[in-house]
Amino acid sequence: MTPVIIIGAGIAGLACARRLADAGMASVVLDKGRGIGGRVATRRAGDLQFDHGAQYVNARGAGFASVLDGLENAGALAGWADGTGRTHTVGVPGMSALPKALGAGLDIRQNTQVLRLVPDAGGWLLHLADGTLPAAKVVVTVPAPQVAALLGVDHPLVAALGKVQLAPCLTLMAAVPGLAPFVTRRDPDDPLSWIAQDSAKPGRPQGHGALWVAQAGAAFSMANLEDDPATLTSRMLPLLCDRLGAHIATVTHASTHRWRYARVTQPLGQPFLRSDDASLYLGGDWCLGARIEAAWDSGTAIAADLLAQNKRVR
Repeated sequence: MTPVIIIGAGIAGLACARRLADAGMASVVLDKGRGIGGRVATRRAGDLQFDHGAQYVNARGAGFASVLDGLENAGALAGWADGTGRTHTVGVPGMSALPKALGAGLDIRQNTQVLRLVPDAGGWLLHLADGTLPAAKVVVTVPAPQVAALLGVDHPLVAALGKVQLAPCLTLMAAVPGLAPFVTRRDPDDPLSWIAQDSAKPGRPQGHGALWVAQAGAAFSMANLEDDPATLTSRMLPLLCDRLGAHIATVTHASTHRWRYARVTQPLGQPFLRSDDASLYLGGDWCLGARIEAAWDSGTAIAADLLAQNKRVR
C-alpha cells in the first residue's frame, strides 16, 4: 500500500510532494494530463510557444519567496518587466519551468486518471481507468467543483466546498508579425482583459515575430465557455488584432484554450480540508485565493500536517 497518494500535479500537489520528499516521506503524484503544473503551463505549437495559463508568479510570504529565489538562482526563473514599470517573475524558457523544477525527482505518474475514491481497510482504494491502487492517505488537489465526482456528493467534506467559487478563462494564442504597440495591456472592462507580448519575456525563442497571449475577462469567458475552439478563435482574434492595430490577414498562428476553472473568486478561507481520521486531505489555490502562491501554501500546509500526523503515530 502506498503511504501517500496525491491526486493532481498542479502547484498544490507538487508543493505537497516536494515538502514530504524533503522530509524523507515518500509519495506518489497522479495526474490525468500529459504535463504537470496545472494552469502554470506553456503550450507549444511547432517552433512557437505561449504561456497560456498563469502569466507570471510573485511572492508575498517569506517561504514562497525563498523558493522562487532558489529557482531564480538555478536559472529556472527570471525577472520580466511588463512595460508598466512593474517587474514580475516568470519561468525560463516558459512558465512550465516552475512546476518542472518543483517536480524534479518526484514520483509523478502522468496520463493516470482517478475515477473515484472508495474507503478501504486501512485507507483508500483509488479506482483508475485500468485498475485500482490502494493508499493509506490521499491528498486531492483537483479544482473544488471536481471533488464530488471523486468522493460522491454525500461525502462530508464535499458539503464544505459549497461556498467556493471559480470562474473560467478563455485564452487566445497568436503570432502577429509587426511592431508591438505595448508589452502588456490590462483592462478589466475589455472582453480581452489581459494581453501580453509573450515573446518579450526573458529566455523565449526568437525569430518568430511577436507572440501574443490574450485572456478574456469573466463575462466574455462565461458567455462563450461552451463554444468550440474554432469559434472561440474566430471571436477573439479580431478583438486582439483591433487592440494591436494589426490586420487579421497577417496572423500566422492562432489557437485558443478553455480554462474552465481558472480564477478563484470565492476561496474557502483556510489552507485545506481534512477528514476526521486524517486519511484524506483536500487542497489547492481555491482554498486561499487566485494566486500561484495560494496553491503552494495549501500544498505545503497539507504536507506539514501529514508530517505532524506521522510523527504522532511514531
